[in-house]
Amino acid sequence: MLDDHEKDIVDALHADLSKPEHESTLYEIGMLKNSCKVALRELKHWMKPEKAKTPITIFPSSGEIVSEPLGAVLVISAWNYPFLLSLDPLIGAIAAGNVMVLKPSEIAPASSSLLGKLIEEYLDTSSIRVVEGAITETSALLEQKWDKIFYTGNGKIGRIVMTAAAKHLTPVVLELGGKCPVVVDSGIDLQVASRRIIAGKWGCNNGQACISSDYILTTKDYALKLVDTLKRELESFYGKRPLESKDLSRIVNSNHFTRVAKLLDDDKVSGKVVYGGEKDSENLRIAPTILLDVPRDSLIMKEEIFGPLLPIITVNRIEDSFDVIRSGTKPLAAYLFTNDKRLKEQFVMSVSAGGLVINDTTVHLAVHTLPFGGVEESGMGSYHGKFSFDAFSHKKAVVYRSFAGDAAIRYPPYTKGKLTLMKALLGGSMWGIILALLGWSKV
Repeated sequence: MLDDHEKDIVDALHADLSKPEHESTLYEIGMLKNSCKVALRELKHWMKPEKAKTPITIFPSSGEIVSEPLGAVLVISAWNYPFLLSLDPLIGAIAAGNVMVLKPSEIAPASSSLLGKLIEEYLDTSSIRVVEGAITETSALLEQKWDKIFYTGNGKIGRIVMTAAAKHLTPVVLELGGKCPVVVDSGIDLQVASRRIIAGKWGCNNGQACISSDYILTTKDYALKLVDTLKRELESFYGKRPLESKDLSRIVNSNHFTRVAKLLDDDKVSGKVVYGGEKDSENLRIAPTILLDVPRDSLIMKEEIFGPLLPIITVNRIEDSFDVIRSGTKPLAAYLFTNDKRLKEQFVMSVSAGGLVINDTTVHLAVHTLPFGGVEESGMGSYHGKFSFDAFSHKKAVVYRSFAGDAAIRYPPYTKGKLTLMKALLGGSMWGIILALLGWSKV
């Protein structure tokens, strides 16, 4: 399906978001093809029962963990990466043997329509259905009983999904978001760091990505160097007139444009713009914008930006950045640029987030051997690779025994000697078991 309709997918993403072909091909089509290949290559291994050790108390025996399908699952996807966030969970659900309904986002209508058409054409419609629509259709779907619900989006709707799921005790995976911080230490290759920050912010749907950099933390004496390098690299990427650049996505719709513009027009930050700030409401475009020394109580620091604005907060010592991060809710991702081994270790040990990346941004999304998901406010559950298979599987515990080795100590009449031996068996000490069998152990 992806091979046959690559151009159609690129065109739909351009219609919905003006997403550049490069981003569509790499971050949506390419990553989905890789997910398919991984599942095809590894599925036999994923399905194989896992051996489990059994205790001496039930010797002789063997144990295993058997994966089985959950049943009927609902996937509600998001508008910012409408193909990736619809089909990547679908791959896991198919691999695990489930039937499913996909609800694409109505905010990306061209992509939603194409998904409905292609899935009906290429996939087994007795097992996989697409339901298009908006709030009414989504609400109707949430009233049904599912064996799992997989939702990607914001925390407000995530709470609605979880409330609906609770009525039927349905388990959920919530892929949400949050304010993903970037800590920038001194003494680094600032050009490479700036390029990687830009690629993970404006090069990811113009900041409309759940793992894009939301704000930067750096020291007061390093901030201007960082700003100057970011300016230079942004201009080399998008030119002197970024609103006209074909390499930047537009804001998805007028409601989101108004929301992002409001963050920028807040009195507390309007004078903090050191680069960009241009807006084109007619074409729903906002230029890459850097703000320096924004107050932590400003509107832009109270909610996920999900757009092309990047505030910089300065601290006295780079270690103070970790306290700033911990003072907020746990993000979906956090990033650190440093050459300091001790700082890397401190970052990993003290910062809680869905995922961490050292000296880059967003690349963990492409590593199928790592779980992708949030923690607390940024979500629950994870997927990608085998983690997708596991997300849509029930892990069934199985114990095998024969009729041999039937121990009298588990049956009445209960005696002091039986209790002593059972305690020794439960304690797991071979010496204690021997003493109990010889009658030398004290109760």
